[in-house]
Amino acid sequence: MRFKMLTTLVALAMGSMAAQAAVTDKMILDDAKTTGDVLSWGIGTQGQRYSPLKQINASTIGKLAPVWSFSFGGEKQRGQESQPVIHDGVMFVTASYSRIYALDTKTGKKLWKYEHRLPDGIMPCCDVINRGAALYDNLVIFATLDAQLVALDQKTGDVVWKEKIDDYKAGYSASAAPLIVDGLLLTGVSGGEFGVVGRVEARDAKTGQLVWTRPTVEGHMGYRYDKDGNKIENGLSGTQGKSWPGDLWQTGGAATWLGGTYDPRTGLAYFGTGNPSPWNSNLRKGDNLFSCSTVAIDIKTGQIKWHYQNTPNDGWDFDGVNEFVTFDDGGRILGGKADRNGFFYVNDAKTGQLVNAFPFVKKITWATGIDLKTGRPNYVPENRPGDPTASPDGKKGQTVFAAPGFLGGKNQMPMAYSPDTKLFYVPANEWGMDIWNEPITYKKGAAYLGAGFTIKTLNEDYIGAMRAIDPKTGKIAWEVKNNAPLWGGVLTTGGNLVWWGTPEGYLQAADAKTGKVVWKFQTGSGVVAPPVTWEDKGEQYVAVVSGWGGAVPLWGGDVAKRVNYLEQGGSVWVFKLMK
Repeated sequence: MRFKMLTTLVALAMGSMAAQAAVTDKMILDDAKTTGDVLSWGIGTQGQRYSPLKQINASTIGKLAPVWSFSFGGEKQRGQESQPVIHDGVMFVTASYSRIYALDTKTGKKLWKYEHRLPDGIMPCCDVINRGAALYDNLVIFATLDAQLVALDQKTGDVVWKEKIDDYKAGYSASAAPLIVDGLLLTGVSGGEFGVVGRVEARDAKTGQLVWTRPTVEGHMGYRYDKDGNKIENGLSGTQGKSWPGDLWQTGGAATWLGGTYDPRTGLAYFGTGNPSPWNSNLRKGDNLFSCSTVAIDIKTGQIKWHYQNTPNDGWDFDGVNEFVTFDDGGRILGGKADRNGFFYVNDAKTGQLVNAFPFVKKITWATGIDLKTGRPNYVPENRPGDPTASPDGKKGQTVFAAPGFLGGKNQMPMAYSPDTKLFYVPANEWGMDIWNEPITYKKGAAYLGAGFTIKTLNEDYIGAMRAIDPKTGKIAWEVKNNAPLWGGVLTTGGNLVWWGTPEGYLQAADAKTGKVVWKFQTGSGVVAPPVTWEDKGEQYVAVVSGWGGAVPLWGGDVAKRVNYLEQGGSVWVFKLMK
């Protein structure tokens, strides 16, 4: 009897431990406040990338040193843009070519590896990168370049479920870290350069079964799905034909390729949408909703509750996918967004009402500003690329110089917000481009641009600049310039520090109030990924993935030539204070 009772107690204890190990909805919502793990892309669903940890600060950072480094190995290097997630002493980190690793956080020992078998003919726009995974229950879930979702057992790496998002042969791909809210797995799609139709999908995170889909191109039908997987119409996105001429809405782009954020106080998920297709804006007169926008989606119904369009009738590839980061302003919930078009926007997170908008880069040629009453840009008409049909041969429209260039005042690299300083920390870039339009027709699976371009540098001494920005005043509190463009994300901590990496290979930290760089470490390859931090048994750790690549060396024109000395790599580094 005593043995039986002991066995029962052990079983109950093990069951309790197993339940404790599973990642719950509450744990994900509390991610920003709990410091022993990192459960979501953004270190919390709001995407602030702030941690209250302060063991590492300006006084102690001199003792910060690497604990271990792990190489992703093989010849599959290229760009490494992943943010690690950490749970129960295990780091889950994705790598180029749709790979994922489980590593012991104390030692760096590889616990398992999963390498997705990619078919020939995948068409990722901007390198073979992956931005990270999501954790839920006992699963780790990530997207692949052939537009699939894969859920693995956290302990073994075995496949639990696998679902197809869409047809990679039509130009669809996926690289963003999923967002998990209330048991739903929220994902977007990539492929705006191939005339795909952008959308946000919600799935049951445990099974992968579709719950609803919401297209982000006006005129397409949304759907919800019953328990048997049957489609039930859930309303059109917008009004068909209202902001798109002819049938261009059918291949309208507006890809949701960076993923989303969520604020539990509004019940809304915020996804940015990319460029309308094709790039040649003379073909698609109108605003082209919901491209280059922030869309706020009710996670329970899949309905768009509000939208704000940053660049109506985009003619410069100013994707509006940049993250919408919610923050408190007294009793009001606001959201900040540093758009590729060079303007920083502040919107009411409940209604979408524009509160403020101002430049965060120093040269903008396509608009003179944003009208705060109408929310619309004040265009400079002569700085829109010309219509090819107006040229003598009909083959090439007038070339214009535009700033920012299409790689943006800020691109995929996520910014951070500190509730301590009430500043946003934005990895900005100063560059421009020559751009012209060309005739184009849609062909499934082929590039659908209708434009040519060359990226140009603006300054001899720098391209990138880490900028501390006050969302109320629009003033830049400080900046740290960088020779190469900044292409990695930002972390800020309660230790009054801001962390970011550079293509030259450095992970560095600066005083959050003054911008004084107080520490840097050479990782051996360019950093194009966001750092994270957590604590274990009273010790604070910092980690970052290193590996130069992404869009800059592929699309960067004169900028690519300027940084062609940078070496590729593929590794993750972990640091802590040495005693």
